[in-house]
Amino acid sequence: MSETKSRRELANLALGGVAAMGLVAASTATAEAYQGNMERALSSLYDALGSLREATSNKGGHRVQAMNLIQQAISEVQQGIEFADDH
Repeated sequence: MSETKSRRELANLALGGVAAMGLVAASTATAEAYQGNMERALSSLYDALGSLREATSNKGGHRVQAMNLIQQAISEVQQGIEFADDH
């Protein structure tokens, strides 16, 4: 009887280990997919764009050029995040 119980306990431990490995693998994949620095950069770019939009327009075209460059940077950061998600 104790031999059967030991085998059952061993099987339960093995199944628990496999399940735990699956959870660790899933959480690692999620952690790799999150692009914290890129997300923070994107947030900062949106903040900068909002500030420039609220600024007065008497900047000799430089404000508009800065907004265009920030919109280009936003696009590049988004593409970088998507690329990282796919690879």
